[in-house]
Amino acid sequence: MQDHIKIAIFDGHNDAAQHLVEYREDGRDFLVRSEEGHLDLPRAREGGMVGGLFAMYAKAEHPRQGDFSRTADGYEVRLAEPIDAAYARRTIDAQLSGLEAMVARAGGTIRWATTVEAIAAARRDAVFAIVLHLEGAEAIDADLDGLARLYARGLRSLGPVWSRPNIFGHGVPFAYPRSPDTGPGLTDAGKALVKACNELGIMVDAAHLNERGFWDLAAISTAPIVVTHACAHAICPATRNLTDRQLDAVKASGGVVGFNFSVSEVRPDGHRDPDAPIETVASHLGYLVERMGDDHVALGSDFDGAVMPRPLRDASHLQNLIQALRVRGFDDATLRKIAFDNWMRVLRQSWRS
Repeated sequence: MQDHIKIAIFDGHNDAAQHLVEYREDGRDFLVRSEEGHLDLPRAREGGMVGGLFAMYAKAEHPRQGDFSRTADGYEVRLAEPIDAAYARRTIDAQLSGLEAMVARAGGTIRWATTVEAIAAARRDAVFAIVLHLEGAEAIDADLDGLARLYARGLRSLGPVWSRPNIFGHGVPFAYPRSPDTGPGLTDAGKALVKACNELGIMVDAAHLNERGFWDLAAISTAPIVVTHACAHAICPATRNLTDRQLDAVKASGGVVGFNFSVSEVRPDGHRDPDAPIETVASHLGYLVERMGDDHVALGSDFDGAVMPRPLRDASHLQNLIQALRVRGFDDATLRKIAFDNWMRVLRQSWRS
């Protein structure tokens, strides 16, 4: 029956690299099915996930306490402090080495991808494809030498900031309800980084940028505007979500927004309550499609990096969203765009391949 066709999914964002057993002693084996976290190879296959962007990210070396506070109508999180560049380089190098060791151990069931053709070949061969992404560019110096080194090791996607300031720009703090216009945008070094990524063929990700940084990137970049994991501010007015004007700019550039499953960005009330019906998730994604068109919406789960709605509690449940979108009237051609094809188009344009 039509309803049982499994749609292949390429995911625009996950944080599995931070949880690999090759990276940390208490980590998980990505090759073995687990009930912890959201993503491993067996659960990806169960859910129809054939590949994705794997984010490398440096957490704060010394986390602060008491950053989260309730407000009268929502919440706010104190803006994270900058991190040391040397620490960031060590952390990212360790995560990348962990990913490399995991792929080597996978015995051909996982493959690096630096071209759209490589992703397509992996899919034909029933091999899982990994595209390297850097979330927050603290591991790169202002002279950008580190960018070329990471490119040589396979980096093909980069977000200049996470939700904290660095030498390239200012990340947006987490808050609800609040505008994403929270401070200054890209620095001169950040603008140079965007241009260098364009020249090398690295996709630039506007996720976690504040609104001024988004517009700075939009004015500079020669590639489509891409936001790997975000939702609509009109539905959930959290700082991490995009205003209608930003959504319109992504569409006008030929870009893509990867719909973020993070429940506090999906639910209209902004609560971190996983008891969000799949209809609520599908309705929010439907707004993006109505606003931008089905050529400009994709998936960016944030698996292993956020609280998931219970119907999407891990990668094995991805087809629940596909089915909910079918119920809303999305045909399979549209579902294939959202699940896979839109990422391939924007990657090809960004990578110049």
